[in-house]
Amino acid sequence: MLKAELLIKSFGDLQVLKGISLEVKKGEIVTIVGASGAGKTTLLQILGTLGKPDSGVVSINDKDVFSMGEKELSRFRNKEIGFVFQFHHLLPEFTAFENVCIPGYIARRNHKEVEQRAKELLELLELNDRLDHKPSQLSGGEKQRVAVARALINNPSIILADEPSGNLDSHNQEELYRLFFDLREKFGQTFVIVTHDEHFAGKSDRMIHIRDGVVSA
Repeated sequence: MLKAELLIKSFGDLQVLKGISLEVKKGEIVTIVGASGAGKTTLLQILGTLGKPDSGVVSINDKDVFSMGEKELSRFRNKEIGFVFQFHHLLPEFTAFENVCIPGYIARRNHKEVEQRAKELLELLELNDRLDHKPSQLSGGEKQRVAVARALINNPSIILADEPSGNLDSHNQEELYRLFFDLREKFGQTFVIVTHDEHFAGKSDRMIHIRDGVVSA
């Protein structure tokens, strides 16, 4: 359901991606691993349409994403791709509930439907007693679960996560990993996760090793 072909990306004279190709099937949990500077985050940003390659093709559900205009691509990203980042990126002035609802509002979905879905997700993630709390009132693990709920609000085809456990203690890391597998079991959710955590990477369905801008065996 996700396919990348011959992705090349440079920043000035530095070539970060040197012809990367990969494929992810629906329902897979795939980890991208490699040393710092190998190109993992750049690759994830391109897969998530947050950056464009110099050349190459990314298709999601057989749609060539970079053939779309900016407005169409923005709508596609909002609906089809969920993001979970290391530092949550929750909006501090809004409650947990409001943060989860925002992508649904942006998609111009029915507000009652969005709010019902947000409550269901927050309850599923054991945050039903934190709906009215702002990010400053939440623990690190709670913030990350709110971020996961936000990523799920529009029922995306795929969730991309960049070092999602990097800011968590070992207990919350394990909880987050268990959550990803539970979501795959419950919703058939597909995940592509950049991580330095070899323990978690070893539990994933498949590891993709990036070294010096290429996929290594």
